[in-house]
Amino acid sequence: MAMSVIWTGMVVISVVYGLLSGNGTAVAAAAVEGAAAAVELCITMAGVMCLWMGVMEVMKRCGLAEKLSRLLRPILCRLYPDFKRDGETMDAISANVSANLLGLGNAATPLGIQAARRMARKSPGVASDSLCMLVVCNTASIQLLPTTVAAVRQGAGCATPFDILPAVWLASAVSVSVGILAARVMSKVWRVKK
Repeated sequence: MAMSVIWTGMVVISVVYGLLSGNGTAVAAAAVEGAAAAVELCITMAGVMCLWMGVMEVMKRCGLAEKLSRLLRPILCRLYPDFKRDGETMDAISANVSANLLGLGNAATPLGIQAARRMARKSPGVASDSLCMLVVCNTASIQLLPTTVAAVRQGAGCATPFDILPAVWLASAVSVSVGILAARVMSKVWRVKK
């Protein structure tokens, strides 16, 4: 709700200022041009999303997703110790991590919601440490292939959309590490305060 008010306010202020400063035609032209660019970008993004969602589905059907889940399980069991014996929850978490590794934030979100719902059953009405860790890891997410960002760069006319890989790897590794450390520290601080 608050974001709707903020965005609406920004648009209204921009349009009013453009009209008052005598740039009404430029504002109208920019709005039309921006709308056209947004549709073009959405079509580009849809194609890339379909490709990588298809890759995820192929991985699932050929058993590669299950193998990746088993490969990630030792790490995920350390991050989510309350659920290490719950296979379905761990599978949902590892599917979420797999989608994030491929840079598919839009595909990772429903998988993260599924994992969060399963986790919430264990402590209804309260965000457990594991649930908070899921939110942190899903938000920070390590990305091996930033496909969504690459699609945006390609849609904007970049000739080499994947030349950002080293920076993405470093930034995502640092953000996940800091997020996990902060979640661990906060869980201990919160427990002491209780």
